[in-house]
Amino acid sequence: MNKKNNNKFITFTVNGTSYDVAVRASDTLLYVLREKLGLTGTKQGCESGECGVCTVFVDGKLINSCILLAVEADGSEILTIEGVSEGNNLNSIQEAFINAGAVQCGFCTPGMILATKDLLEENSRPEQPEILEALNGHICRCTGYKKIIDAVNLASESYAKKTKGLLVTKGVKFNVIQLCGKKHSFFDC
Repeated sequence: MNKKNNNKFITFTVNGTSYDVAVRASDTLLYVLREKLGLTGTKQGCESGECGVCTVFVDGKLINSCILLAVEADGSEILTIEGVSEGNNLNSIQEAFINAGAVQCGFCTPGMILATKDLLEENSRPEQPEILEALNGHICRCTGYKKIIDAVNLASESYAKKTKGLLVTKGVKFNVIQLCGKKHSFFDC
């Protein structure tokens, strides 16, 4: 981090691209993503880390970018909603949100999709309590969450097909049938 005038220069990678950015000590990561890098998929909401619309991954962890100072992200790997798609194609989570009608106005959708991505990478077959926990802190003012939960379930089905029937929990893949001889979650064994 180099200083020049009252700015600090930080370097980080966003969606696979490296950036050197001049920031003030008070700039949040949200501000830098939106205003300096033009990545407006990350939304500005409460500015206190309560609503989830500013959610991004920083070094593989979900973070509310509205309460993280940009200087704290120096040297980090950041993933925003713009980096989730697979080239010019939507990924299976994005498609599930569209197919389930869970996009409504779209303001909360980027944070919900990233929270779903985090959940499915930890547990490819979540139960409803796990889904609700993963979405905790992500506020949608348009819906009663049914379509969003439906979207997560739909994304889970698609993710299970992509992992060819393997259960993924905390990044470890298990063959469910080999664990207990049953065709359901190994938690039931």
